[in-house]
Amino acid sequence: MELRHLKYFLAIAEAGQITAAAKKLKIAQPPLSQQLMQLEEELGVKLVHRGPRSLHLTEAGIILQNRAKQILELTEATTREINDVAMGMKGTLTIGTVSSSGAALMKDRLSEFHKNYAGVKFEIHEGNTFMILDLLNKGIVEVGIVRTPFNTTDLGCRYAASEPMVAVMTEEHDWSPDQKTITLSELKNRPLIVYRRFEQLIHDTCMKHGFEPNFFCKNDDARTTLHWANEGLGIGMISRSALSLGSNNQLIVKEIMCEELHTRVAAVWLKDKYMSSLASRFIESFSRASDEDNLR
Repeated sequence: MELRHLKYFLAIAEAGQITAAAKKLKIAQPPLSQQLMQLEEELGVKLVHRGPRSLHLTEAGIILQNRAKQILELTEATTREINDVAMGMKGTLTIGTVSSSGAALMKDRLSEFHKNYAGVKFEIHEGNTFMILDLLNKGIVEVGIVRTPFNTTDLGCRYAASEPMVAVMTEEHDWSPDQKTITLSELKNRPLIVYRRFEQLIHDTCMKHGFEPNFFCKNDDARTTLHWANEGLGIGMISRSALSLGSNNQLIVKEIMCEELHTRVAAVWLKDKYMSSLASRFIESFSRASDEDNLR
């Protein structure tokens, strides 16, 4: 049994037709049919039930389909890993990163990594956490930099230090000029400007504290929250690191004393997929920096 036999069989299994599989593989139908028959003869079992217009996998065919996927993925991973070794620590690292509150953290992490591995180039994809996780699952990026909360199923994770949310406002909205910290309850009935990513978290936490939040504006970027708050339109709620995203000279910043609203940036990857040497080194670098942050 050769790798090409497995490749042909997977194409047939996925297409459900030999004609469609042959077209996808760009080979003639008769040779593909012959390859399938030879594979069945070699294994001594029927792999498909042939119908007039389509075929269906037998129990043995289903087993082979699952194993063939694993074998071909492992073969591809081995090839890439050997190429990584041959190239040394060079090549391009594809990273997906949240475009708002993770930007400052990523700048520090990438700068440190670049100092150690100057030959590495980067391809960065930006978006919200859900977009980055989708890119990761599709194989478009190898490492994702996202912010909690998110579904960790099938993901490997390395977390940065936990950080609080802050309330940002202009002087006209400041009800306690001498306070640098506030309780969540102090935001009751106040016009809140929030990044939609945190809407559910903020809503549920406020309800636990006995009130429903007054969302004046929901948006898709922490920079919008900062801009609207800077214009005096309401009180923004953002993660502390997002303060670095813009010019906020007009804004008064108060830390919200509520553990339930603390979030963390995390580096994530797919557990059961091949990870290049570049990505592994980046994760190691991210983890070391995060450990140092946690010790401070």
